[in-house]
Amino acid sequence: MSAAAQPRRTRNSRLVRALVAAGTGTAVIALPLIGATGASAATGTSTPSTTLAGYPNNLDGWIRESLAIMAEKHIPGTYNGIHRNIIRESSGNPSAINLWDSNAAKGIPSKGLLQVIDPTFNTYHVAGTSFDIYDPVANITAACNYAAARYGSIDNVFGAY
Repeated sequence: MSAAAQPRRTRNSRLVRALVAAGTGTAVIALPLIGATGASAATGTSTPSTTLAGYPNNLDGWIRESLAIMAEKHIPGTYNGIHRNIIRESSGNPSAINLWDSNAAKGIPSKGLLQVIDPTFNTYHVAGTSFDIYDPVANITAACNYAAARYGSIDNVFGAY
């Protein structure tokens, strides 16, 4: 038989041959673990790619969803004003918590994207958003509602507020 007529043999690594030999069930369990960088990759959990309202589940989407709610509730603010303050306050981390400032010393640390304390969040919470201070959309919307009442708009905030 000529070389052209022989079936092409693929090169398999020792790992692939071992997994195939061990059975498909093992391969299904083992393959997701290869290259996993965090516990969530190994457990099969993942962050949804969109919010319930259909916005991207990231900083851009959270701001845009908040702006839509704010427009309905007549709360002033712009994308740039919100984004600037989020980056200064939490670097875009919705789980951020300040455990060292004067509020923290009083037992009411600032939390979330716009570093809101619980009493302020509760007072300026906007209907239709989550009651979880760490929820990005609820945090942004409540903070913007507070900033509107205190400074006219989040756009007028250029430092700790």
